[in-house]
Amino acid sequence: MSELVRDGSGGARGDAGGDPGSASGGDSGGARTSRGGGRRGAVDPVKALMHRHRELCERAVDPLEIAAGLEAHGVTDRTAARFRHRDVFSLAEEMYARVARDSDPAPRPAVPEHPGARADWAVLSLLPGALCAATVAGLRLTQGQPRLAVAAGGTLAVTLGLRAALRRGPLGTTHRTTSGTLAWICWLIAYALLGDGLLSVGIEGGPDGPWPPATAPVLALALACAPAVWCAHLFTAGARRKLTTSRGLEEFAVSVRPLLLGVFALFLSALGALLALCRAALSEPGAYNGPGAYAGAGALGALLLLARLLTTRGFTHAPAVVLGAAGAAEVTALTTVFAARLPGCSFVATPVETVADAWGPGAVPALVCGAAALVLLIHATRTLTRASAHATPGGTP
Repeated sequence: MSELVRDGSGGARGDAGGDPGSASGGDSGGARTSRGGGRRGAVDPVKALMHRHRELCERAVDPLEIAAGLEAHGVTDRTAARFRHRDVFSLAEEMYARVARDSDPAPRPAVPEHPGARADWAVLSLLPGALCAATVAGLRLTQGQPRLAVAAGGTLAVTLGLRAALRRGPLGTTHRTTSGTLAWICWLIAYALLGDGLLSVGIEGGPDGPWPPATAPVLALALACAPAVWCAHLFTAGARRKLTTSRGLEEFAVSVRPLLLGVFALFLSALGALLALCRAALSEPGAYNGPGAYAGAGALGALLLLARLLTTRGFTHAPAVVLGAAGAAEVTALTTVFAARLPGCSFVATPVETVADAWGPGAVPALVCGAAALVLLIHATRTLTRASAHATPGGTP
C-alpha cells in the first residue's frame, strides 16, 4: 500500500482535484491538474485501493460500511493520511463517491421494512421468564413423579423459549456457536440450579439423597432475558448513531466505550433487581438464600450477556475460551471436594472449603463467573468499540 502511495502521490493529488466525486483534494490540486492539461497521474492509489476492496465498495450502502470494512482489514487513520485524507472516514467517503463511476455496479434492491419486527422480539424476550415462572410454580405445587414430569417439561419449554428469543432481535446472530460452547453454557446454568447444593452437601460428607434446586437465581436469570435484549438494542442503536457522527476511528472508540459500560451497568441493575425480587418471593432455605448464591447468578448473567454481545458481532473465539474456562473451573471445584475423600488427598479441597466456609458455597461460582465476566468486559471494550464491529447490525434494531 505504501509503495502505491509513493509511486502515485502526484497522480493522487491530480485525481482528487479533478474528480468532482472525490471527498479529498482541493483547489490547489485542481490547479495542478489544469496546468497539466487535465491528465491523470500514472497511478491512482485510491483507485488501486478500491480495486483491492472492490467487493466491499460494491456492496456498501453508505460510506460508514466502507470505513468499517477498511478498519477490519487493518487500515488506520495513519494509513489514510498516506492517501491525502485526514482519517479512514474521509477516505471511505471518496471511495463510496467514486465507486458508481469506477465500478458501475447494478442498483441494489430495496430492503423491505418489517414494522412488526420490534414487537416480535420484544414479546419473544419475555418468553423464557414466563415459562420459567410457570415451571417454578408447577414444582411448588407438585410432589413425586408429577414433579419430575413438570421439571422435565419445564426445562424443555424454557430451552425452546430461550432459543426463540435469541434467534431474532438484537441478540440474534448468524454466527454459529459450537457444540462445545453450548455444552459449557448448559453446564454453567445447571450449576446455578444444582451446583451450590451439591457443593454444600459434598463438603458435609454427602450427598445422602436428592438436594433441593436453587430455583430463585435461575428464575431471575430467565426473567433477565428481556432486559438483556433491550440493553443490546440500546447498545446497537447508540453505536450506529455514533458511527454516523464520528469523524475518526479513535473518536468513535472513545464515544462508544462509555455507551458499552453504561448499557452493561444498566443490565446489572436490572438483573440485581430481579434477583432481589425472586429472593423475596421464593424465600429459599439455607445456603440458597445467602448473598453468595445471588452474587454467583449475577456474575453468570453478566458473563452470558457479554459473551452474546461478542458472538453477535462475530467475535466467537474469546467467549468460547472464557466460557469453557469458567465451566472447567466449576467442574474442578466440585471434583476437588469429592477427591479429598481419597486417602491422603484431603488437602486438595482446602481452597474450595475455605471459600465456602467464609462466604458460602455460592461464592465459588461468584468468583469464577465474576473473573470470567471481567475478562470478557475488558475484551469487549477493545473489540466492540471498533467501527468494524458495527458494520452490520447484530440484530433487528
